[in-house]
Amino acid sequence: MSEATRLGVFKTYKLYVGGKFPRSESGRVYEVTDSKGKWLANAPLSSRKDARDAVVAARKAFGGWSGATAYNRGQILYRIAEMLEGRRDQFVREVADAEGLSKSKAAAVVDAAIDRWVWYAGWTDKIGQIVGGANPVAGPYFNLSSPEPTGVVTILAPQESSFLGLVSVLAPVIATGNTAIVIASEKSPLPALSLGEVLATSDLPGGVVNVLSGRTAEIAPPLASHQDVNAIDLTGAEDVLAKELEIAAADNLKRVLRPQPVDFSADPGTHRLTAFLETKTVWHPTGSLGASGSAY
Repeated sequence: MSEATRLGVFKTYKLYVGGKFPRSESGRVYEVTDSKGKWLANAPLSSRKDARDAVVAARKAFGGWSGATAYNRGQILYRIAEMLEGRRDQFVREVADAEGLSKSKAAAVVDAAIDRWVWYAGWTDKIGQIVGGANPVAGPYFNLSSPEPTGVVTILAPQESSFLGLVSVLAPVIATGNTAIVIASEKSPLPALSLGEVLATSDLPGGVVNVLSGRTAEIAPPLASHQDVNAIDLTGAEDVLAKELEIAAADNLKRVLRPQPVDFSADPGTHRLTAFLETKTVWHPTGSLGASGSAY
């Protein structure tokens, strides 16, 4: 069959929740256009019910993911980078359309996003050495502090940096053992929805990352007030919405990362790794050795 007579196959973008690809339970979609207003695709318009379903999936996955070894989490994050490398051309095209970039600039963004997964993969089994340790105490005790994941984290992805920014806020959350609900860029959700397809084939357990698309102002409030969400990253919220969400988040003492200007192309450091970690401190008697009364 010649190319001229071949039937075009348009991609149907879906949510990524609990390791599966549902449409919004509401049946709604919205048009996604490029920087010039050209139609690209219809994306699911998530509802409050979709948000609640994502929380259930994230909570169900938390025990297994937080209980996995840090080394294993690093292997899986590196696998995500491998899979993205294999689909690089697709993401270059989607990022170029989403952000109005030339092909070469979009390629640089995608390469940086892949490198960021590798960066955080290397940190999974090292962050504990940086933020944990033995504490000096006056008495015959060991006093040890170690980092623990906060739990279920809602992430409002950056609105303008639809892929590199998304990876920069998502990767550190799951690297440290949390599970995530991501609200994709409202204007440019397609790279985030495609990332769900990569995550599904990267050994990442279902529910560890859940990707929703739609109106940020509609999906975020029920997640900010949800009693089973432990933290929220407000990076992608405008000022008025961010204030409202922070007030709602206070109801169950969620950790809140406030929006601030970020250069996602810069060295990410460890700030986002530690933003959603708790510190567990354990006391243990040292005991005595022998008649001399020496201790270890």
